[in-house]
Amino acid sequence: MEPAHSNATAANADRCQYGPDRIQVHGARVHNLKNIDVDIPLGRLVGIAGVSGSGKSSLALGVLYAEGSRRYLEALSTYTRRRLTQAGRASVDEVLHVPAALALHQRPAVPGVRSTFGTSTELLNSLRLLFSRAGSHVCPNGHRVPPTLNVAAERPITCPVCGVEFFDPGAEDLAFNSGGACPECDGTGIVRTVDLDSLVPDETLSIDEGAVAPWSTLMWDLMKQVAREMGVRTDVPFNQLTPAERDIVFNGPAEKKHILYQAKKTDTFAELDFTYYNAVYTVENALAKVKDEKGLKRVARFLKQGACPVCHGTRLSEAARRPQVAGINLAEASAKTLGELVAWVDAVPGGLAPEMRPMAANIAESFQHTARRLVDLGLDYLALDRAGSTLSTGERQRVQLARAVRNRTTGVLYVLDEPSIGLHPSNVDGLLDVMRDLLADGNSIVMVDHDTRILSAADHIVEIGPGAGADGGHVIAQGSVAQIEADPASRIGGFLSGAQSVRVRRRASAEHVFDLGRIRLATDALHTVKPLEADIPRGRLTAVTGVSGSGKTTLVLESLVPSLKAHASGAKLPAHVRSIEAEGIERANLIDASPIGINVRSTVATYADVHDELRRAFARTPDAKAAGLKAGDFSYNTGKLRCPECDGTGSISLDVQFLPDVDITCPVCGGSRYAPEADRIRRPHADDPVDMVSLPDLMARSVDEALEAVADLKKARARLQTLHDLGLGYLTLGEATPALSGGEAQRLKLASEMGREQEDAVFVFDEPTIGLHPLDVRTLLEVFDRLVEQGATVVVIEHDLDVIANADYVVDLGPGGGALGGRIVAVGTPEEVAANPDSVTGRYL
Repeated sequence: MEPAHSNATAANADRCQYGPDRIQVHGARVHNLKNIDVDIPLGRLVGIAGVSGSGKSSLALGVLYAEGSRRYLEALSTYTRRRLTQAGRASVDEVLHVPAALALHQRPAVPGVRSTFGTSTELLNSLRLLFSRAGSHVCPNGHRVPPTLNVAAERPITCPVCGVEFFDPGAEDLAFNSGGACPECDGTGIVRTVDLDSLVPDETLSIDEGAVAPWSTLMWDLMKQVAREMGVRTDVPFNQLTPAERDIVFNGPAEKKHILYQAKKTDTFAELDFTYYNAVYTVENALAKVKDEKGLKRVARFLKQGACPVCHGTRLSEAARRPQVAGINLAEASAKTLGELVAWVDAVPGGLAPEMRPMAANIAESFQHTARRLVDLGLDYLALDRAGSTLSTGERQRVQLARAVRNRTTGVLYVLDEPSIGLHPSNVDGLLDVMRDLLADGNSIVMVDHDTRILSAADHIVEIGPGAGADGGHVIAQGSVAQIEADPASRIGGFLSGAQSVRVRRRASAEHVFDLGRIRLATDALHTVKPLEADIPRGRLTAVTGVSGSGKTTLVLESLVPSLKAHASGAKLPAHVRSIEAEGIERANLIDASPIGINVRSTVATYADVHDELRRAFARTPDAKAAGLKAGDFSYNTGKLRCPECDGTGSISLDVQFLPDVDITCPVCGGSRYAPEADRIRRPHADDPVDMVSLPDLMARSVDEALEAVADLKKARARLQTLHDLGLGYLTLGEATPALSGGEAQRLKLASEMGREQEDAVFVFDEPTIGLHPLDVRTLLEVFDRLVEQGATVVVIEHDLDVIANADYVVDLGPGGGALGGRIVAVGTPEEVAANPDSVTGRYL
């Protein structure tokens, strides 16, 4: 592989002669960094490596990005800047020569309902301009007019058939977030309708017993009596009602009925005239009155989302769908994949009149400039109308990266957090090309990553370690790839040189892989996935692989998991699933990388169910008894001992003029969440009775440190030991769970499952190696081994070649992404897939 610096070095040579050639960091102490000094070369691709929790992100984001981003804030008022300095200054003695910085985070925010792949990449802007300027428009009398330069000159168009003059729709009139929105769905492409299946979830109940769910939750209970007056029997199981009675329940007219109403808690009666609301109208009426998210949540269980019947999900009004280019409208163009659009846009100028071609070619070039980057990053299978919220983490991050390159900045420090997330090995070269372009424009790149192919392309590597948490935070090796490979202190060097590989687990042989049984799934087509049949071996580790967009998520998360859950509960299978054979499977557990909890009140200690045990232990101490404190008083959410300043969250929010609110560590409790009084309640350290510890002390300690301190508490010790065994011993007990990396969140979710029989369970992991060093991948494989030994069937969606090579069985989808994928191209042991010429994954195995 060509080194990343081949072009970048020359591009930056001149700058390095006249100005600083490196960022100098002195005395960095962010999180677990141990007062480190380090130089980061400017104008280069710099990789930061280290095991999970070693302090990589603390250096990259907590020091370099935090200090560099403050350059953007220098123009603010003194008042605002003073408060931001308090919030944003990193714990570091000095950072010299740091450029203004931009961070591309590991988990970009999930966009809202109005975002699509086309809007987030801004490709739709070019496409709308093309349809406005080079389109064939329709006159007010319905005649189609050939493309004309009058549009660009802002002159009226004259219809050659009827002679009427009119102005074309501008680009904004074709935008579904503006003038081109469908009036029915307001440009979202979806409408909410009543889900009839949800109205009576249990037909064995009578109406009096609450069979009609919306009457019980959204409407007065007396609707049951009104229904009785409408001629419906309310005291028999719902499944015994006649078709006419059922029709009254769901669709009956809004007639006024006279009822005798008895209050529930008294013997008083009241005569009332009450209008009948059928079950469907009850939901529609409640939806119309919704004012906030809480209200919508109450109604949502009775609704289903579907494509808008007016615009058919295109989001565009009829007028916005009239202009045509090369025989298709904007909605039809947006439904094409990026790969198809690149070819289509290329051909558009040549199909126009000679005088129109230069303008169209100009717009097409603007489109292609952005599109080429996205194709390089392996996103050619995505359609422009794909909802932004359905893009994976890796896809959203690559959209971010392409946008950064398009902006053609210079002199900026780009801090990339795990840019290889979600990338099939075949897309790594495209990612490196994009980073080389950033460097060639005179920028600098610092990337946190574990992928050895990406790190091998770095000009310079800084390795943090040697361990995680308190055992990390030191610079253990730095230099070129060759220097890292030769450094005995390095923990990544052996994986870069090929001298080390991730430990191979003992795998089932090809002839014995299905000895414990199989799960068989048969589906019809869904999205771009063709109808297929898949076998998953029971009690084994199966890897589902394929390039981005090949259908892995559709097969596993939209077909296998919901089918297993429906099979276990006796519910209906998803509409596109023909059958599932899974005798004896009672549980399907999806262990994904989504954040745990949505606010800072969820911590490692509370999620692992250790905090309650600790509160009870401290309530038993002589100090607590003397102060009259109970276990509830030690809660940082509701107890007496929580910090009054931050209300037990450990941070406070600052309102900063026109910028988003800034969260800073609480100045009173220093982030401990507790009032000073909590520090006075102490119990002896289990291994060192002289060392008296408080609950705030323990919450600030890592799992491994706390394990020693609470060795005398049986339940707490067992739960902390499980976290240690999952490779999470470096996490602090008080760490907020929403801030954990994807890989950490996945393993923490597993904590409650370890150590029990799992023969009736399927565990599904969605890219579990996100954020994992090769040494951490070994730990992960040991976790999979333990689950398999306990009888579990483990299925992983994965790009990591080490995990795939360690699987008992591989299901490879493809051969390409989008419309070019969606088929099972290879199955078998890793060796069998590697030998299959149809498998793209096999080539890299």
